[in-house]
Amino acid sequence: MELHDVWFVLIAVLWTGYFFLEGFDFGVGVLTKLLARNRAEKRVLINTIGPVWDGNEVWLLTAGGATFAAFPEWYATLFSGFYLPLLVILVCLIVRGVAFEYRVKRPEDRWQRNWETAIFWTSLIPAFLWGVAFGNIVHGVKIDRDLEYVGSVLDLLNPYALLGGLVTLTLFTFHGTVFTALKTVGEIRERVRTLALRVGLVTAVLALVFLLWTQVDNGDAKSLVALVVAVAALGAALMANRAGREGWSFALSGVTIVAAVAMLFLTLFPNVMPSTLDPGWSLTVTNASSSPYTLKIMTWLAVIATPVVLLYQGWTYWVFRKRIGTQHLAEAAH
Repeated sequence: MELHDVWFVLIAVLWTGYFFLEGFDFGVGVLTKLLARNRAEKRVLINTIGPVWDGNEVWLLTAGGATFAAFPEWYATLFSGFYLPLLVILVCLIVRGVAFEYRVKRPEDRWQRNWETAIFWTSLIPAFLWGVAFGNIVHGVKIDRDLEYVGSVLDLLNPYALLGGLVTLTLFTFHGTVFTALKTVGEIRERVRTLALRVGLVTAVLALVFLLWTQVDNGDAKSLVALVVAVAALGAALMANRAGREGWSFALSGVTIVAAVAMLFLTLFPNVMPSTLDPGWSLTVTNASSSPYTLKIMTWLAVIATPVVLLYQGWTYWVFRKRIGTQHLAEAAH
């Protein structure tokens, strides 16, 4: 396997890790409107992801940096062609981070309510737009002979990409519901398990249609295996949630995300951005990659740094592993 193939796999792993981790905290952000009935319950939901949300976003920074270094042509075409949706995502992530930190800086009800509304929208919008972006990457966009995107923003809003956005939104929300069930106690835990069943059923229908569409367009035997794993894991996650096995349900919803993202990258390879104007103008792992020397240096850095990052983030989740509920807020205030 050539180094550019290795880095395609590594970037796929980084995006998979980002969607697995950021997926559930996007989902929890959406639940602040769908589930929480009062200010105390919103605080509980936000506190479940409070210690980890910023660490989850490190995966996005790493994925973007790795793409820039390993595949500069891919990075340039992607960020110039998808400039507006990616800018919206960036603004949402900035506002979301500020909202987490500033929400409790003042005691006024209106102040806190506005920041909580910001958390909801800045979780929902990126969850949807990431699906739109990756739907276009997999389906193909208008790339000319100079390897530049020549379409418009409206071209990105095609049926396949919009369906992809609905899939990521519902899947991340489901992932957030089972995470909330795993991290809370009391009434919130019981209500979120019921909500998880409803959201999961909608997710299953949308995901099945989207993945079958992907398989018919560009799939092979490997992507078909990933499709089957994704669908089976989602069904098993729903059954585990109904049985009250929150740990298994969360793990299986994570498997669903991993298998679905793996399927997208399997159907994409060896392209990194297919051209709908002419297949010969597509960006591939070969014509979009950096020099072998650059990739070699990056590989050594990844070998050294990755285990350290994984150990530290794993330790963070272990420290903040306990369940919380509204009664813990009262105890903390006392």
